[in-house]
Amino acid sequence: MRAPRTKRGPRSTLPTVSARLLSHVTLETRANGKIAACFGGYSVGLGTFGAGAAEAAQTLRTGLSLSSLASGRRTIDKDVDSLVRRLARHGLLEYCLQREPDREEQVVIEPQMSDYWPRSQPLADTDRLALSRFAYMRRRGGDMVLESPRAGALFRICDPKVAAVLATLSTPQQIKALRQRDDVPDDRLTLELLALLVDCHILFKIDRAEDEGLRPDEGDDNLVLWDFHDLLFHARATQGRHANPLGGVLPYAGLLSPRPAVRPAWPGPRIDLAEFSNADPTSPVAKLLRERHSTRGFDGQKPITLAELARCLDGTARVLSRWDDRIDLGEGGPVVEYAKRPYPSAGASYALELYLAVHACDGLARGFYHYDAGAHALAAIHVEAPQLDTLLAGAEFAMDAPGPPQVLITIAARFGRMSWKYSSIAYALVLKDVGVLTQTLYLMATDMGLGGCAIGSVDIDLFATMTGIEFHIEGAVGQFALGRPATPVLPD
Repeated sequence: MRAPRTKRGPRSTLPTVSARLLSHVTLETRANGKIAACFGGYSVGLGTFGAGAAEAAQTLRTGLSLSSLASGRRTIDKDVDSLVRRLARHGLLEYCLQREPDREEQVVIEPQMSDYWPRSQPLADTDRLALSRFAYMRRRGGDMVLESPRAGALFRICDPKVAAVLATLSTPQQIKALRQRDDVPDDRLTLELLALLVDCHILFKIDRAEDEGLRPDEGDDNLVLWDFHDLLFHARATQGRHANPLGGVLPYAGLLSPRPAVRPAWPGPRIDLAEFSNADPTSPVAKLLRERHSTRGFDGQKPITLAELARCLDGTARVLSRWDDRIDLGEGGPVVEYAKRPYPSAGASYALELYLAVHACDGLARGFYHYDAGAHALAAIHVEAPQLDTLLAGAEFAMDAPGPPQVLITIAARFGRMSWKYSSIAYALVLKDVGVLTQTLYLMATDMGLGGCAIGSVDIDLFATMTGIEFHIEGAVGQFALGRPATPVLPD
C-alpha cells in the first residue's frame, strides 16, 4: 500500500514582494527635500519629497513591501510610491520574493526593461501552465537565473527546490496538482511566483485540455515563426530588452591583450599579387570602395535636401520589379510574391524596411517617416517629440558625434518574411542583408558627396513604442546616419 501523505503544517503568511535598492546605489536626501540616487560617481535627481517619504525610502536598502504602497491613501504613501517608481524607471531597483519580510529571499527579480513593474496575473487552481519555449535557466557566476527574451525581467532563483519545481513545467501542469507536490517549498509563494512568471511570458496558460504546450499554443502567429536562438540573439544583441553592458566598454582590456589588426601570415610559399593590382584604380566602383568612409559630423548650416534624400533612397532601396512564383511542394504549393531591390537579399526575401528620423532636411519637416519602397514615397508616422529626440540622441551618443545626424535611417526587418522559409539561419540571414544594405548606403552616399555612418546599437523597445509594432513582428536591426558632411571629413 502507498504510504499516507504527510500532512502539511499551518499555512505561512502571505508571501511578500519587496523593492530593494541595487547594492551599488545610495539615496542622498538634501536639506531642501530633494532626493538623488548616487552610484559610480554619478547622481540622478529624483525630485522633491516630504521628510516622511525620505525617511521611509531608507528602508529600500533592506526592502520595502510593494503591498504597503498599494492603497495610496496617505500623502506619504503616494510620495513613496512616486519615488519607488522613479527609481524603477532608472533601473536602480530589484525585487525580492520571500515568505516573510524578515526571511531570506527565495527569488530575486532583476528588471531588464525600464518600464518593468512586478505584476501578478490572476490564476486559478484549475489553470494549466507550461514553460515558454523561449525560457531558459543558466548559471551566471554563482547564481542560477531564469530568463526569456520576451520577459521584462529575469528571475534569480535562490532556492534549488524552486528551480526543481519550475523544471517540471517543461510539460503542462495543473496548478492544483503542482501546489500539492511534496517538493514544493511553500504553496502560496509558489503561486505568487507562477503569477509573476506568467506576467513575464516565461510561463503561459494552456486553455484547452488537449493542448500540450507546443509551438502554436504560445503567443501569436508571428511568434510561431521564431526559433529560440534567433529571438534570443535579437533581444540580447540590441538595446532595450536587457540590462547588460552594451557597446565598446572594453570588458576584457584588463584580462587579454588586443588582437592584431591583420592576421599573422600562414607559413609556407606565397604568391605575390601586387603585380596584378593597380595602385590607382580606374574602375568607378573600385574608386568608390576606396573612398568610402564614416562621417560622424554633419554641416549644421547646409542640411541634406529632400531631392538628395529621394535620390539616395531610389538608388539603394527602391523596388525595381515584382513577380510571383509557386513553391514546388507537390500539389497546391503556395504562391510567393517577390520584389527586387538594388541590393542582394537572401532568397530574394527583401525583408528589410527603412524608417527615417529626420532632424534637418531642406524640404522635409522634422519627424518620423516610413519609406514605402514600392511607391517610392515617405509616409509620416506620428510620434511624440521626446521619442524622436531620444532616438536621435541615441545615435549621436553611439557615434560619439558632436550633434545628431541630419537623417537617421533605422533598418527594420519583417522577420516572418525570412523565417517562413528558413530554419535555424533566419536571423543570421537578416543580419547579412543588413550588412549589404549598409554598404550600399555607404557607396551611394560617397557617390553623391554625402556623409554616412553605420551605427552598431539600436533600441528595439523604443522603436516598438514609436511604431506600435511588437518587437518580434517587425523590429529594428540596424541604423545608418546620413547627411551633408562637415569639413574636414575624417577617415575611419
